[in-house]
Amino acid sequence: MKNVLLLTDFSKDAWNAIFMAVKLYADMECKFHVVHTYEPKQENITGFKSSTRAGVVYQSLSEASVGQLGEVTDYLEENHKNPKHSFEKLSIAGGLVETIKDLLPRYDIDTIFMGTKGSTGAKEIFMGSNAVKVIKHIKNCSLVVVPESYDFQRLGSLVFPTEFAHFFPKNVLRPLLKLVKLWNSEVKIFHVAQTFSLLDIQKANKEILKKRFAGHPTSFHRVIIKTTVAEAIRQFAEEEKADLIVLTNYSHDFFDGLTQEPVVKKVTFRTEIPLMVLPDFEG
Repeated sequence: MKNVLLLTDFSKDAWNAIFMAVKLYADMECKFHVVHTYEPKQENITGFKSSTRAGVVYQSLSEASVGQLGEVTDYLEENHKNPKHSFEKLSIAGGLVETIKDLLPRYDIDTIFMGTKGSTGAKEIFMGSNAVKVIKHIKNCSLVVVPESYDFQRLGSLVFPTEFAHFFPKNVLRPLLKLVKLWNSEVKIFHVAQTFSLLDIQKANKEILKKRFAGHPTSFHRVIIKTTVAEAIRQFAEEEKADLIVLTNYSHDFFDGLTQEPVVKKVTFRTEIPLMVLPDFEG
């Protein structure tokens, strides 16, 4: 059974991420852990003469969190009748990244889903910058970031940007290969660079990727950088009408060195297509 972490702040964008998760894994046995984290604003807890007021603030936030989570899981259980899926609600006081780090081993989480924007009242919890923060600090679990107002229908094709500089062990690509097999998706391996003269090691890694995706519709593409790497990825994915962009968590190190731009952050903020970030090789 697959364990999936669904992060929510009860906004439309968080709902879109939830809907994508249940659609994407419609044919997989899954337990979805619906999580809301909350922290009171600093001005509401600073300077208390006693812990009583702080306790009241936390109690109020806790009750609101639990109540709204109940509405989410009730809706899913009533309207998403998939015998392969079950839902559990988790209301947790604390920081987002710290909470995720605690939950991953506790529930043996396979994949995290989150939106890129939150409701007005929860900006400090769930803005796009938080998606970047999770990408930066959570490197041992697959993450899917769903852009604002995205409406997932099917995984027809995905874009996989790479410079062929790294060897891809089987376990790194396993989450992606399962999805490709499940949906019979077309994989578009995308080389964006200033030059396409490959070293021997790059040629070898390219052959490994061919081997990894053997048996699935796969094509190789290349584009010379005209503006930024992130913009090239975005344009290519949108022109190809891709349903997902897949990066590995080391990818931004290469792109930073090449163009001095934080590619994961730029892609997260600018693309209208969901972004999947695979774990580090050691993860």
